[in-house]
Amino acid sequence: MFMATGKFLIIGGIILFAVGIIFYFFHDKLRWIGHLPGDIRVERDNFRFYVPITTMILFSLLLTVIINLIKKFL
Repeated sequence: MFMATGKFLIIGGIILFAVGIIFYFFHDKLRWIGHLPGDIRVERDNFRFYVPITTMILFSLLLTVIINLIKKFL
């Protein structure tokens, strides 16, 4: 059981590291994240409300594909 947990943590760490590197080097090209059609944004004088629905759905689909690929090959 502890081996599987350790393996999962290592893979998760590698994925987080890769995502961090992508954001670090390509932050200027990723400005569309959070500004997709369907993301709810309400800005008033003293109030901001933001729900990135479309962005969350896109990331959920991408993460599902990545996890299924990892499960298939491991």
